[in-house]
Amino acid sequence: MNWTVPLFDLDYGPEETKAVCNVLESRWLTMGAVTQEFESRFAQFLGVKHAIAVSNATEALHIACLVLCIGSGDEVIVPSLTFVATSNAALYTGAEVRFADIIGSEDLTIDPDEIARQITSRTKAIMVMHYAGYPCQMEEIKSISERFAIPIIEDAAHAPGASLGGKSLGGWGDVGCFSFFSNKNLSTGEGGMLVTNRDDLAERIRLMRSHGMTTLTYDRHQGHAYSYDVVDLGYNYRIDEIRAALGLVQLEKLPKNNELRKKWTKRYWENLADTEVTLPFRDKQGEPSYHILPVLLPTGIDRKTFMDALKARGIQTSIHYPPIHSFTYYRSRYGIVSLPCTEEMAAREITLPLYPGLGEEKVDFVCDSVIGALKSTA
Repeated sequence: MNWTVPLFDLDYGPEETKAVCNVLESRWLTMGAVTQEFESRFAQFLGVKHAIAVSNATEALHIACLVLCIGSGDEVIVPSLTFVATSNAALYTGAEVRFADIIGSEDLTIDPDEIARQITSRTKAIMVMHYAGYPCQMEEIKSISERFAIPIIEDAAHAPGASLGGKSLGGWGDVGCFSFFSNKNLSTGEGGMLVTNRDDLAERIRLMRSHGMTTLTYDRHQGHAYSYDVVDLGYNYRIDEIRAALGLVQLEKLPKNNELRKKWTKRYWENLADTEVTLPFRDKQGEPSYHILPVLLPTGIDRKTFMDALKARGIQTSIHYPPIHSFTYYRSRYGIVSLPCTEEMAAREITLPLYPGLGEEKVDFVCDSVIGALKSTA
């Protein structure tokens, strides 16, 4: 469908084209010098010691679990209001997940009190997700982590450039995981990044992403090594030079584009302030990345009818997210899981268009359409 206002749009131009062409002309396409530069600049941007690029964020989350020695018999506390990769990554290791509820209609992130309630003797990690690019309550979660000596994995897929208390999201926990999927603030099509301040974890992450090999193909190409050993059961989770080149250009654009997202988000909030929709995160903490624009419909409004009304005007919307514990696979694995707040908010949530090039005129058009749809579906 040719949307009048799509849910997201890329900020791609001649800079990205040139970066890709430079890689092609170099005739080195697999992980090499461009990837190393991307990792270095991403680490500097976040103010962390190590950044290690991988093919996607699901792999990043999987490796994060592996390097923290999570496995069979262990449990990982996760939110349910997130993309299914968050919890899948823990299951890949043979561990189980325990779902924690969210805070409420004003803050859709995981509730620290609920995290504490879910801790058992088998808990091996707390996995948080910075929903929509808004910080979780990391001071409280960090306190729980330290009290019980449980590491934190940050799913920061929505949060490149976001911070709390002057510290970048992804750098609060033991490991942070970022996504560079097409709709993300920093987009390379596919791609991801792990960040950590722990030297021991960084060393293992680098091994795990490339078959557990002690040297890389690029090292041998450069004449720095002739052979290699395999010292761990690793994976082929490497990124390539083309996506790393796109990442470097997108990283340069990220601060400005996050500011534009912030501008359009505030305009949404101003335009919809006197309506019946609930606008989460207006009393935000820290500096978000404004990845998506979630709103909660009033109780009693049929969501599909509402979304169809916006579709009729050429406005694309989405749902973030169907709760993980409601999916068939997870119901068959865990039975009935009760997360009252997650379930209520997820049933009312719709996501409105948000991207750097959106502009005031389209924001106003979407808001006028939302107000009209509210009246017609009431």
